[in-house]
Amino acid sequence: MCKVNTYLSRLTGKLLGDGCITKQQGRKPRFQFIHRKEDLQWSNYCYESLRDFIPLNPPKYKKTIDPRLKMGMSESYIVQSKTSTAITSLERSWYVNRKKRLPFDFITCYLDAEALAWWYQDDGHLKKLQNMPRKIILSTDSFSKEENAFLQHILQVKFNLSFKIDRQNRLILYDQVQMNYFLRLVEPYMQPCMKRKTLDGNSPSEEPIFPRRTTIYLPEHILLVKPTQEINHSLRYTNKIISQLESRDSYLQFYQANMKHLKQLKELRGYQILISGENGRNLQLIKQLIGWNQSQVAYWCFENG
Repeated sequence: MCKVNTYLSRLTGKLLGDGCITKQQGRKPRFQFIHRKEDLQWSNYCYESLRDFIPLNPPKYKKTIDPRLKMGMSESYIVQSKTSTAITSLERSWYVNRKKRLPFDFITCYLDAEALAWWYQDDGHLKKLQNMPRKIILSTDSFSKEENAFLQHILQVKFNLSFKIDRQNRLILYDQVQMNYFLRLVEPYMQPCMKRKTLDGNSPSEEPIFPRRTTIYLPEHILLVKPTQEINHSLRYTNKIISQLESRDSYLQFYQANMKHLKQLKELRGYQILISGENGRNLQLIKQLIGWNQSQVAYWCFENG
C-alpha cells in the first residue's frame, strides 16, 4: 500500500470514530478530533501519525463546563488542522450540506486492519470477564440505520466479522471466536495507552486442571467404538493447531481457512470421556487463543489430522 493510502486509511478510522471536519462560513474546512485528558498519549500518537499528510497543530488542552460530571468540568485535548486541499477533498466526500454522511465507496476502498484499529481505539469498547472477551462494541449510534447496515456488511465482506446491531444502533460482536480474531487483527496497531481495550496475555487461566471427565460432541458421521481412546488419540493434532496460532499472520490465515468449519457442527452425538493431561492443557490454550471449545477442536482434529 502506498503512503497516501496509509494516511487515508488512518483518516477513515478517525472519521468513523472521533474525527470530524469543521467549516466556518466563508472559510475552508479543517480536520479536528478531541480526546479526554486521560487519552493524551493516543491524541499525540494520532497527531504524529497524520501530521506529514495534513497540517495539524499539536494537542491543545481544553477545559469545558459539563454539568453531567461531578466536578462540573471536563478536561480534554483538541487537535485541529490548518486548511489544505486534502482536507477540502475529504470534506466533499464525508459531508453533505455540512452533515456527516458515510461515503460508502471511500470506506470500501480504505477500511483496512489499521483503519479498523483506529476506529476501535476511538469509539470501541471491550467487555471482558477474567480476561476473556464477552462483548466488543463499536459506538455507531450517531450513524443512520442504513449507514450501520453498510458498516455491518463491509465488516463481513472485508474481515469475516459478523457484527449485530443492538437497540441503541451500535455494532456489537458477541461470538467468542470472532472476538478473539478481531483483537488479533487490530493487535499491531493498538497503542499502550489503550490497554483497556486489549486482553492481558499473561493473565492466569481460570480453567480446571486436567485430566478431567467431560462431554465431547461430534457429528453423527464420526462413529466411535472407544470414545475416550479415539478422541484422545485424535487430539494429538492439537499441537498442529497451536503452531498455527502462534504468529499473527498464520493465526489470521487459520481463521479465514476454518471459519466455516464451526458452522458444520450439526446433528451432534455426545461422548462422555476422560481428557488426558496434555490434551487438556492444549484444549485450554486453544480456547484462550482463538475461542474454540473442546468439541470444535476435536472435530477439527478428526477432519484434518
